[in-house]
Amino acid sequence: MLDYHLHEYPNGIRLLHKQVPHTKIAHCGFLLDIGSRDEQPHQQGLAHFWEHMAFKGTHKRKSFHILNRLETVGGELNAYTTKEKICFYATLLSTHFERAFELLTDLTFNSVFPEKEVEKERGVILEEMSMYQDAPEDAIVDDFDAVVFGSHPLGINILGTRESVSGFQSADFHAFYGENVRTDRLVFSSVSNLSFQEVKRLADKFLAELPARLGGRERLSFSGYRRQDRTETRPISQAHCLVGGPAYPLTDERRVPFFMLNNILGGPGMNSRLNLAVREKYGLVYTIDSSYSPYTDTGLFGIYFGTEAKQVKRTLGLVQKELKLLREKPLTTSQLHVAKNQLMGQLAMSEESNSGLMQLLAKSTLDLGRVEPLSEIFGRIERVSAIELRELANEILTDDNLSVLQYVPEK
Repeated sequence: MLDYHLHEYPNGIRLLHKQVPHTKIAHCGFLLDIGSRDEQPHQQGLAHFWEHMAFKGTHKRKSFHILNRLETVGGELNAYTTKEKICFYATLLSTHFERAFELLTDLTFNSVFPEKEVEKERGVILEEMSMYQDAPEDAIVDDFDAVVFGSHPLGINILGTRESVSGFQSADFHAFYGENVRTDRLVFSSVSNLSFQEVKRLADKFLAELPARLGGRERLSFSGYRRQDRTETRPISQAHCLVGGPAYPLTDERRVPFFMLNNILGGPGMNSRLNLAVREKYGLVYTIDSSYSPYTDTGLFGIYFGTEAKQVKRTLGLVQKELKLLREKPLTTSQLHVAKNQLMGQLAMSEESNSGLMQLLAKSTLDLGRVEPLSEIFGRIERVSAIELRELANEILTDDNLSVLQYVPEK
């Protein structure tokens, strides 16, 4: 059972901590229930830009002092933005935990977004966009979001557009912060050898007196999906392809069994059906995998591969053959047993990562209101039947639900 402590302050901020006695490293961070899907049409890319700008100055620190604060003691400071979350986090020796806690609090709540730094960071983000465009295996993932979700905020690139990023000013960041930051929709999470009492003492110091920012926030739900095929020519030497469509949201009871179905089809194991059927048997690809990303109100399933342009049709045929098998032929008792054990083993190993565990505690608390113990998830996996998996395959892995996006080399 996952043993952790949870404390909620009157301002709505929640503190999560798990003590791991045998480690000397602390992992901690703020996870905010804010992402690119919360942007207005004129704000595309602003959430990600804010994540960058948080490091560029606070009321009491300049950029150099923020970047130097943890590096001088061998620590690491980082952040990321997703469709629904922004995370500021740190890793360092637990003896310097207070230093990280104070710094993370400062850049999360006290950033000033200096205009001069906005201009400099704008160039950095435009270069980041160019970097992704030069990596087709990354660019196709972003473009596929638009294929499935269209003009809905989930379909908009997290980086925004060159036009939107080029127009942001300091006032835009202050406005976005004011519109979206809610103290009851963020958590501070930590995993270290420190006791909960030690961590709470610091949280009382840094978090308890922060002013409450409460209030509801409506996210635009996704609907109206229409399957489509799209082919784009690119100055590339290999063709890239993504096949997929909408799937189950975070709160759907079918989430765990569908995650298992995805694992069987194209998960990280070298024995996934797609890897065996396409790479190992025919040598058509170097990489082929499938993924499932659940969101609060919908989800996204996708299969990615890269191959020679002349092999795209053949590879797609092999993918469709595997999907058809899952729709029509239930797993045998032996196959189901192996699939369950494999998934439970992977989940157990992922919990061994203290950095991942710190983020899991935070994300589960924000999304589900609780942290699901591994034993509970294992119980759900154990109850999955072959018939249930086939039913899920017939709901999601159907030809009329799966869109196709191809990047093909210019002739």
